Amino acid sequence: MSRATAPPPPPLIPGTKPAPGYEILAHLARTGWLDLYDAWSEERDCRCVVKVVRPDRRHEERLRDRLLREGRWLRAFTHPHLVRAYDTFEFPEPLVVLETLTGETLSHLIHRLRHRPAAEDVALLGVHLCSAMHYLHGQGLLHLDLKPSNVVVDCGHAKVLDLSVARPPGIAPAGVGTFCYLAPEQARGGPLTAAADAWGIGVTLYEVATGDLPYDCGETVDEEGAETGAEAGNGTGDDTSGPDDWYPQLEEPVLPIGSRRRLPRDLATAIDGCLRPDPAARPTIWELTAAFDAALPWQRRHVPQA
Repeated sequence: MSRATAPPPPPLIPGTKPAPGYEILAHLARTGWLDLYDAWSEERDCRCVVKVVRPDRRHEERLRDRLLREGRWLRAFTHPHLVRAYDTFEFPEPLVVLETLTGETLSHLIHRLRHRPAAEDVALLGVHLCSAMHYLHGQGLLHLDLKPSNVVVDCGHAKVLDLSVARPPGIAPAGVGTFCYLAPEQARGGPLTAAADAWGIGVTLYEVATGDLPYDCGETVDEEGAETGAEAGNGTGDDTSGPDDWYPQLEEPVLPIGSRRRLPRDLATAIDGCLRPDPAARPTIWELTAAFDAALPWQRRHVPQA
């Protein structure tokens, strides 16, 4: 007879001070390995988000290291389309303090809106995602977990969240990222390049534009992490894999976006190009930026080639 698994310890209660200068206001969400809190910063006199490893998983050194690594990156990076980190603490427990973002995650918008966003809004989102990925790639990192719940939009301005599975280009194990959003080479494992993030941009824009993924993921859904998607850092960032290592990206043809919705030809071609099975056949981030920018006639600009 197997022993029942003890439930994880409850979240921190309001009023708790997890680190000097920060006070818990409310528990936002619990993911597979993280707790997320609405908190108050005494130094900044404002709300923030505190991200900590769940109490029942703090003994896992790899998770502690992953959280601290993400916090150090986000403190060092400065970009208008990336969430900012204010502080990183190693003691008494690993903890990262992030800015609180207004707006909604794309996941919330996809399910809330009665009508699909205009083509110009899809293109503008593409420009913002490309800008963030261009910066990250210049810092020597791949994001590897672009998905609607990892993007917050406020008044047309997008910010990318969650660097918990980010890594430099190179060999990676199979399944790093989120099941439904993995590029085929992420699902298989092996060498990863900037083309994996081009896939992430394409699959995110496809879902925003049509309300659906370009293939059937069965009952697997993307975890939102919190009902309020306005708070930074609410993606799960888990290394997830499908049942029995089955991935629709490896077996099902990707339906052209034109089969789901009519879009300007160049915009549809760019999104479809991101979802080519062969990484070498996908457009570069620069080529995507130029394509998305060209779909914005009111602010069309020259995009310098890198």
